[in-house]
Amino acid sequence: MSLFTVALLQMSPEGNDQEKNLEKADSYCREAKENGAHLALMPEMFNCGYQGFTTEDPQAFRDQAIGPEDDFYKHFVELAKELDMAIGLGYLEKWEPEPRNSLTVIDRHGKSILTYAKVHTCDFGEMEAACTPGDDFYVSELDIGTDSIKIGAMICYDREAPESARILMLKGAEVVLTPNACGLEEMRLDQFKTRAYENAMGMVMTNYGMPYMNGQSVVRNFNGYSLVQAGEEEGVFVATFDMEELRKNQKETIHGNAYRRPQRYGILSSDEVAEPYVRKNGFGKPFDRSER
Repeated sequence: MSLFTVALLQMSPEGNDQEKNLEKADSYCREAKENGAHLALMPEMFNCGYQGFTTEDPQAFRDQAIGPEDDFYKHFVELAKELDMAIGLGYLEKWEPEPRNSLTVIDRHGKSILTYAKVHTCDFGEMEAACTPGDDFYVSELDIGTDSIKIGAMICYDREAPESARILMLKGAEVVLTPNACGLEEMRLDQFKTRAYENAMGMVMTNYGMPYMNGQSVVRNFNGYSLVQAGEEEGVFVATFDMEELRKNQKETIHGNAYRRPQRYGILSSDEVAEPYVRKNGFGKPFDRSER
């Protein structure tokens, strides 16, 4: 039997105090390891607590962005090696012309095996309208010692576009990591369940706990069933995938890419937007996806 154990680090940030957020995430990672996790996943943009943007001083937000040369990032590289455990680092990433909302998966050897930037940025709000969106979805192999897991990634609002999970399925993902930073109510949780079921993948989502967000971090198996679901409070929540069972289902399911007809889907790649879906971005300007 091949088992893959993930830990949801359901934390509430200490504002955008990066030093305190680092200390908290370090403590939660250590608890995850004590609970047998192969991988621990932080919420979305945890280094700055998913906050800090103002139109009056956008540079202050940019200054919170980090990269591989910064202490926050380097700390979790070293911690992953120390704990012999992969860490999913949610952070505001240094980028030009504007920072990105990103996830880097650092493996148990301290190697960054995947960096994904949020494709479906929340352009209806100022902060993410001020971020550079990602340009693709990625799948990488994660070595857990006893097995190699095909890991994909998306972030928060990405899960509301079915194409995000579908692309990851088509690229061979077995388990998809999803840092989150918003209220999770019944419809969004059902939506996430459906993403797992229709794509025959494990789905992992970590949200902020109370009082910042309402928690409800969840792990869904390939059949949509919940392996663990948190409440509102902070904590480390652990779930284990039976990878042999998951892979057997992928070979036998009628879902995923088994009976699709992509030759009929041409309109899905159209850039045209007509009423009633014409929108403005967070700065009150017409939203033009071709510009981003």
